[in-house]
Amino acid sequence: MKAVSIKEHGPPSVLKVNQVAIPVPVNTEVLVKVYAAGINPVDVYIREGAFLNLPPLPRILGKEVAGIVETAGPKVQKFKVGDRVTCCLPLDGGYAEYVTCDESKVLPLSETLSFSQGASLYVAYFVAYRALVTKCNVQKGELLLVHGASGAVGVAATQIAKARGLKVVGTASTEAGLETAKIAGADFVFNHSEEGYLADAYSITGNKGFDAIVENSADSNLGSDFLMLAQGGRIAIIGTKSPLKPPPHNPKLVEVNPRSLMYTEGRVYGVKLLGVTENEFKVCSNAIIDGIEEGWLRPVIAQEYKLSQAPEA
Repeated sequence: MKAVSIKEHGPPSVLKVNQVAIPVPVNTEVLVKVYAAGINPVDVYIREGAFLNLPPLPRILGKEVAGIVETAGPKVQKFKVGDRVTCCLPLDGGYAEYVTCDESKVLPLSETLSFSQGASLYVAYFVAYRALVTKCNVQKGELLLVHGASGAVGVAATQIAKARGLKVVGTASTEAGLETAKIAGADFVFNHSEEGYLADAYSITGNKGFDAIVENSADSNLGSDFLMLAQGGRIAIIGTKSPLKPPPHNPKLVEVNPRSLMYTEGRVYGVKLLGVTENEFKVCSNAIIDGIEEGWLRPVIAQEYKLSQAPEA
């Protein structure tokens, strides 16, 4: 089969299409023919080597796929040949024509979603759910600011928040992005490339601040996020463009005023996908499946590529 892998860290050119053996499912694994593989920032960070603890090379990237079960291991009980599924791949392997995945990490894929949408359920929606529900414990009627509401996690956070009865303010940097945030359900949208947008967003709260903030660019916004919180407000950091490497590399530092956090008695949470526990996985999976059935969970697909176009993606 064809698969896109890296043998070294570096620019997009290190992504190479190779011929590798089709994996064989064992025990509780299923073999899935891949119809779509999700592309996520974490793939880029691994490819660039921008983590403290990097997985061994060579490596097939990709943390989520959607497709059809081709064969099943002898101990599989939940899925059968021909089932439409989404595979959650915390250890990568998705940029390929086939993947094996333990059935505990497989979700049924509704006919109401395309394969491309199915390959967008794991990273974005699990991170958004963990940020909003597991960490920030958002409640109906609260005010949420989604800093970067047009990306996959921003869209997911907006949809989850609206389903739980929150009022959502979203930001984006383009007209297309603002429209995406609106379609996702944001009540108000602001262009975060325009001067004064924070004051305009803050005024929506009646100058009381936001109960929760989902932050996609903490390296740029965390300092101002502290000033945007309501009493007891929570910030969930889900993204930053600042790489984290061991010395002698020096990460970009963010300037904050700690007094603002003292005043609000606010809290800041870091959120990572690999922190999902087995129980959290089950809870989030059920929430995602319910959202699809209820009709409010609809991933937005910005663009699609062929496997050979991985370096362009």
